[in-house]
Amino acid sequence: MSSLVRANSAYRVHATSARLAARQWRYNSSVTTTRRPPRTLPAFSMENKVSLVTGAARGLGKEFCRAFVQSGCTSLALFDLDESEAKKAAKELTEMACVNSDVKKEDVKIIGVKCDVSSETAVQKAFAEVIETFGRVDSVVASAGIVENYLALDYPFDRIKRLYDINVHGAFFTAREAARKMIPLGGGSIIFIASMSANIINIPQPQTPYNASKAAVKHMAASLAVEWAKKGVRVNVLSPGYMATNITKTILRQDPERKKIWETMTPMGRIGEPEDLAGAIVYLASDASRFMTGSEMRVDGGYCII
Repeated sequence: MSSLVRANSAYRVHATSARLAARQWRYNSSVTTTRRPPRTLPAFSMENKVSLVTGAARGLGKEFCRAFVQSGCTSLALFDLDESEAKKAAKELTEMACVNSDVKKEDVKIIGVKCDVSSETAVQKAFAEVIETFGRVDSVVASAGIVENYLALDYPFDRIKRLYDINVHGAFFTAREAARKMIPLGGGSIIFIASMSANIINIPQPQTPYNASKAAVKHMAASLAVEWAKKGVRVNVLSPGYMATNITKTILRQDPERKKIWETMTPMGRIGEPEDLAGAIVYLASDASRFMTGSEMRVDGGYCII
């Protein structure tokens, strides 16, 4: 047997074993068990931390909340323009926190708060409710954002203004109010959700204002990181690639050719699942990243490297 054949054979065996192990892990994770959870680095724990996520009622924002709860967070605020959806998501997460856990429902405080991040006054009011409820905030994720696809020559001005008001001004209002609450208490972690679009130009869809807004968010985070570093506030960026949220799935069902293009241009050959971001967001929000600020973490399946 040639060395190439042996290598290919070994690779197939390894790949098969990896798939079986992943399948078994998913099975074990889905089965109710009384066994102790696996040990992990304590710095990754979100226990005893008060967390806040904007745009949290659905999509990636809700996925970030789920990751925090799975990492031990029992004090969490969900900001969203749709108050009823935010409260509904808060209730679901409260129930989830008690599954396969010794955590009791009365030990969990997860609230849904109405907030239009494009309004500085609304952001201040929502943060005041969080401080009144929890007394502090330790980690904040500025996740609220929108994307639209118009040709630049046809993009209506009111739509451009709305996009920047949410994606850029909303991120700034959120971060500034978070810092105002964190600094007197010793600091905290702020994470901006940008996009790989801050670094590349997406095709085939036209989205110039969106790309520019995410580039602005990335540079804003770096600027605030320098300004607040000695005050104990860390500011980092998580930049996802194409992620299979419910909205994205709906779009791609109507446009399978676009899905094929996106997958072909991604070295890993697939679109990311929202849970692929869980480890990254917990790392950035937790003490595990305590010496990291002003940095961007891309989770894009390798899209930006080619």
